[in-house]
Amino acid sequence: MKESVKPGTVGEEVFVVEEKHLIDFVHDGMPEILCTPWLVWFLEHAARSAVLPVLEPGESTVGVVVNVQHLAATPLGERVVCRARVISVDGNQVAFHLEAHDGHEQIARGTHKLRIIQAARLARKVETKKRKQAWPI
Repeated sequence: MKESVKPGTVGEEVFVVEEKHLIDFVHDGMPEILCTPWLVWFLEHAARSAVLPVLEPGESTVGVVVNVQHLAATPLGERVVCRARVISVDGNQVAFHLEAHDGHEQIARGTHKLRIIQAARLARKVETKKRKQAWPI
């Protein structure tokens, strides 16, 4: 990191709920609503956007902890704002408070931790793992 990201720094992701973001079991009266995995994806990207300005070339982030409460349903076509506010920094690990709102209410809250890593080092570890024999499936 060029410098440590400061507590209070906020990252944001805004999106409109599209068909690809919907739960995949819409039948028997279930409405078309945003699924939790996509919501978490956008929240993690909001956190990442808070850290990007302080990363050095070759650095990246990986998520290490996600704790999200999905509080309310959001229908197809609704705009969603996801925010991640840095609450603490411990070496290469950054903790966030997460929130998401649609045009009506808060739809999610939680916490998240990202680790700042060297992308090349991670790539070497992944390559080593790919070459090793895994247990049979």
